[in-house]
Amino acid sequence: MNRLIGLLLGVALGFDARMRARTERGSVTTEHVLWAVAVIAIVGVVVAAVKAYVTAQAGNIK
Repeated sequence: MNRLIGLLLGVALGFDARMRARTERGSVTTEHVLWAVAVIAIVGVVVAAVKAYVTAQAGNIK
């Protein structure tokens, strides 16, 4: 009887641990996506600033 209880308890705890690992596994992916979006936004701002500077300097050429 104790063996059956131990087996059931082990299965329940193992399943719980797997579910926790599964639910936290996606958080890393979400974090990477948010960082990628932030980097893309920063690069977009830098590209716009450089383009505006180059356009302004090109207008000064005589």
